[in-house]
Amino acid sequence: MLIFYFMQVETFKVFRDLVESRSFSKAAALNFITQSAVSQQIRAMEERFRVPLIERSNKRFGLTREGQLLYEASKQIVFQFDSLQHQLSEMRNVISGNIRLSTVYSIGLHELPPYLKKFLREFPGVNVHVEYRRSNQVYDEVSEGMSDLGLVAFPVQKKSLKVEPFRKDRLVVICVPTHELAKGEEITVEKLKLEKFIGFEPDIPTRKAVDKIFREAGLEVNPVMEFDNIETVKRAVEIGAGVSIVPRATVEQEVRDGTLVAVEFKGQPYYRPLGIIYKSGRVLSPAMKRFLKTLKESPHVPEELPVGSAGEGF
Repeated sequence: MLIFYFMQVETFKVFRDLVESRSFSKAAALNFITQSAVSQQIRAMEERFRVPLIERSNKRFGLTREGQLLYEASKQIVFQFDSLQHQLSEMRNVISGNIRLSTVYSIGLHELPPYLKKFLREFPGVNVHVEYRRSNQVYDEVSEGMSDLGLVAFPVQKKSLKVEPFRKDRLVVICVPTHELAKGEEITVEKLKLEKFIGFEPDIPTRKAVDKIFREAGLEVNPVMEFDNIETVKRAVEIGAGVSIVPRATVEQEVRDGTLVAVEFKGQPYYRPLGIIYKSGRVLSPAMKRFLKTLKESPHVPEELPVGSAGEGF
């Protein structure tokens, strides 16, 4: 393609990233250059093709018709170039590079560690950088290309993203060992009607799932406390402020230590599904393909569940 003689592939990647992130600063961060360098490259493209690419009269970011055409071409150019690089790496059986992973705290602290440990043992040449975010931020960062992969609870289908199942957590009721509910091995949802309930803030995915459980049981439960993270919820339950509903994997350490008791629901169990998200239409590197494969397998190592600082986006 003659267009390659006139400018580098990196320039097309900068333009693609600018369009998809709609931000000069984010495009700069994605390509490890300054905002000024992004502006200079866009101006150079406009001068080379002798057409305006960006609508500069509007406050919002927008493309001209020529800019939209170049964006579609840029995606194909970068796609083909990345595909070639990854195919060559696979032919040489080289698994290396970086993976940027964005996830909520409860998954990153309590679900991810055994899988990450297994992957790094097999592929020490790969650097996995984990960022902890609220759930909505995970979607945004993956959509904008700031993260390669995302791990979320109750995954939502979005046009620009591909969603694959990761695993699912069984939901349980937690309370202090001295609580009346701790005496039984199972509990019905109806028994929570008179309890002081500690919940999550309304925009947290697990809060919506818990609300659905109560709604289907015909109960109205008004939380006495609401938090945006699992660690604070657990601490509030530990001091006897009330009971809560959480995924069992997130309280294994506290159950072992004897500070909390996890009580199963009687009858039909309730689950929290977890999903892997990544951007549609992007070429997956050999390292990302292997990491996805690892996430879909059993970790085969003892699960270590460290208790970290309070996190957001549970």
